[in-house]
Amino acid sequence: MNRRIFDGALSRILSVMLLLFLLAPMTAAADSDCDGQGDYHFLCGPTNAEDLVRVPGSRWIIASSLSAEGPFYLIDTSRKSWEPLYPETASDALQDTDVFGSCPGKPDPEALVTHGLNLRPVDTGHSTLYVVGHGGREAIEVFDIDASGEKPMLTWKGCVLTPDGMAANSVASLPDGSLLATIPLRTGIPMKDALAGKDTGGVYAWSPGDSGFVPVAGTDMPYANGIEVSPDGAEFYVASSGLFNVTAFSNTNPARVLRRTGNLTFLPDNLHLDSRGNLLTAGLHLDDPICGNLESAGEFDFQAFMTCPRGFTVWSIDPGTMQGSTLAAGPANADFSNITMALPVDGEVWIGTFAGDRIAYRLLER
Repeated sequence: MNRRIFDGALSRILSVMLLLFLLAPMTAAADSDCDGQGDYHFLCGPTNAEDLVRVPGSRWIIASSLSAEGPFYLIDTSRKSWEPLYPETASDALQDTDVFGSCPGKPDPEALVTHGLNLRPVDTGHSTLYVVGHGGREAIEVFDIDASGEKPMLTWKGCVLTPDGMAANSVASLPDGSLLATIPLRTGIPMKDALAGKDTGGVYAWSPGDSGFVPVAGTDMPYANGIEVSPDGAEFYVASSGLFNVTAFSNTNPARVLRRTGNLTFLPDNLHLDSRGNLLTAGLHLDDPICGNLESAGEFDFQAFMTCPRGFTVWSIDPGTMQGSTLAAGPANADFSNITMALPVDGEVWIGTFAGDRIAYRLLER
């Protein structure tokens, strides 16, 4: 990656806690350093696979890459293998100017850093992939996934720039093509304010034909992180990494708070619906005997947080009641920490990380 481009990208996204990790280069683990731990196995090599989505009806996972190594990985869940997906296997960009006419053009693949993902099936063999993109610009990048061939291929279709160049974290889509995105830290607001319970960001909305995102009133919160919408589009759900909970909102502007989980014992990150209609989130334990208690911490030290391994929990939430239960959990592991999400695939659960050189997977117990 061009160093000048990368340095320029960093200067615009250092306000987002997770992206500070880009300052520390990662190297792929050797095969001999890829042994599992307990029930967990590792697929080593993908760097900072912060979010994962499954290509419908297939064995394929698309992983983001919150690093300069990316921007996407293609995971074969049957063979337990991976390969770069983009731009190596991309077809030419084909901008949909009717929908994304305000987009200034395709992203520079050498500068693109990927974060949260959302996938929506649109036709037999095709889906739309919405991507929180950093790097050369701050935007939601939109790709067509063509899964009709031997392997999925991506074609870039358009983008929606974020307001004032602020860095988004996660994105969710609705059937009409509308988008909801989380901005965890508005311009000039530090991470310590989020952990102190102050409102630092919120949800932003865009619909086809709009010139850009607009804030959704009523969604201000400390570090708005993962986001998902209900199948009928009437509600959306947001994980707050500052309040340590998940909130159900009405999909209106202003939005109304409908329900909330109780306070979680871990830092909730990405949020996705599973095939049963439950919300899945995952994250690091707040209180650790070695790393300390995030809730009682004074100044937030991202370097210490990132490098001190914590145990993690994968949590399944009934969106109707916001009651939850543990789907999977793991102890602190020096080789795999900084957990962000979980994706069930064919009796297994696959787990991503914002800072690591591997993806974890294990059999589901139910």
